[in-house]
Amino acid sequence: MPDLIAAALDAGVTRMVTIGCGRESSEQAVALADAHPEVWAAVGVHPVDAGKGNWRDSDIDWIRDLAQHDRVVAIGECGLDYFHDRSTPDDAIRAFRAQCEIAADLDMPLVIHTRDAADDTMVILREAGTSQIILHCFSIPEHLDEAADRGWMMSVAGPVTFPKNTALREAAPRIPEAQLLVETDAPYLAPVPMRGKRNQPAFVAHTLEGVAALRGVGIEHLDAVTTANAARIFGW
Repeated sequence: MPDLIAAALDAGVTRMVTIGCGRESSEQAVALADAHPEVWAAVGVHPVDAGKGNWRDSDIDWIRDLAQHDRVVAIGECGLDYFHDRSTPDDAIRAFRAQCEIAADLDMPLVIHTRDAADDTMVILREAGTSQIILHCFSIPEHLDEAADRGWMMSVAGPVTFPKNTALREAAPRIPEAQLLVETDAPYLAPVPMRGKRNQPAFVAHTLEGVAALRGVGIEHLDAVTTANAARIFGW
């Protein structure tokens, strides 16, 4: 991990959020953030894990406890994922709603994962009680206009650089500047020209470059914009 952080710093990435997908990984995320001043953490239960029957109402307690740590800046990633057949929607929905309530109660951003579940995800988010929503690895361009109207952040990852991903590439220029973030979703979805490799935080520079080209703006401008947006939503 220190090597990945060093590579990110060399690429100009000075702040990173590592994401919890369950109790163990959330605790590891907080420990990593404690050990490295460039790293912050989000804590929560991923919808696939929740949907495997792993969610218990008692999970609310440890998420709330970890969220009090000064290196924790968001709840999640949570949401819905109907792509994986091992995920049970009822369990995932219960976990999703509970984490929405935690984020609203604690006035913290909510990091959202959605896959093949856009409509149900949007229904729950409309009732979430918070506008501090980050649509992680943004992949629902059909809901872009509503997300923009509601003030939600849209975080674009490596797939925006894939030539055949026309829907996302057409959507990227339409995201309001003040609601745009870029990310890696490491270790997955490495952007062109790193596609096929294990993704890492340093590679976000390629995603930034790709989004800047699609929006017809300079890299330095978009770097400043997305850095400011991240600072605002995460409270840095």
